[in-house]
Formats: sequence, structure tokens, C-alpha cells
Amino acid sequence: MPPKFDPNEVKYVKVRVVGGEVGSSSSLAPKVGPLGLAPKKVGDDIAKATQDWKGLRVTCLLTIQNRQAKVSVVPSASALVIKALKEPLRDRKKEKNIKHSGNLTIEDIYEIARIMRPRSLAREFSGCVKEILGTAFSVGCTVEGKNPRDIQAAIDSGEHKCPEK
Repeated sequence: MPPKFDPNEVKYVKVRVVGGEVGSSSSLAPKVGPLGLAPKKVGDDIAKATQDWKGLRVTCLLTIQNRQAKVSVVPSASALVIKALKEPLRDRKKEKNIKHSGNLTIEDIYEIARIMRPRSLAREFSGCVKEILGTAFSVGCTVEGKNPRDIQAAIDSGEHKCPEK
């Protein structure tokens, strides 16, 4: 017989989904089914919570307590960079391998670094900024019209000063 259900126990489930879309119940069922939740209802909750991340792949953290699921979005650095580019929505099924050729300000990079700081492994804020610049480089955008690698080099050499926080 399975162990008795504890109503105060909190379980965490991480799911990677496309924002604003109802994911397939078949992919959610093995994760949330054993916890006593309906996959279809959880999928609808995720779609509602990720509405402002339409078309971007984001990680969602499901906090399950007393057979109730709370959805919180845990965006990755690349999702934050792409969102900061403010590109128009695209159809994922038709447009593949898209190049994000936008331009960000250094303040946008600082803002993203502040959001990512608790999850960053860097000791200082400048290290976190360099991580975000690396993500901007891999996404394919520029920062203030320059290659993000050049700004990383300027931070290393001390030409560019980052704020403390």
C-alpha cells in the first residue's frame, strides 16, 4: 500500500514549456499524475502563468501542496535577453533557426544580470554581467552597437566599470 498522503508536504516539479501555450498532457502526466493532480488543469495553469513569455521556452517551477499547484516562471538568461529585444511574435512551426539581430543597451544587460544574480555562480556583479554578455553573444544580438565580446574584454581590462549591484 502507498504511504499516507501528507497535506502539508511541499513538492517541487520543474517543467520546461513554451510560454503561452498549453503543453501536451502526455508530457505532464508522468510528472504530476502520481502527485494526485490532473495534467490538463496543470497545463492550463502553466499556459496562464506564462502568458507574457509567448513563444519563448521558459522553465516553470510547480510548487505542489495539498494537491494544489502554484506555477512560477523561472526564466533563463537567454529567455530574458530575447524578451528584452522586444521582437514580434513568431510562429514556431514555420520559422526555424531564427537570428536575433537586435540591439540592447548596457542598462538592459545590467537589469537582466540583477534578475539572474541569485542563480549566478559569479562572485561579483561584473562576473554576472559578463555571463549575460556571453548569452547575448550566443543569441546573436549586439550591445550598444558593439559586439558583446568587446564589452567583456573592456570589463576585464578595467576600461568599462560595472555598478556594484
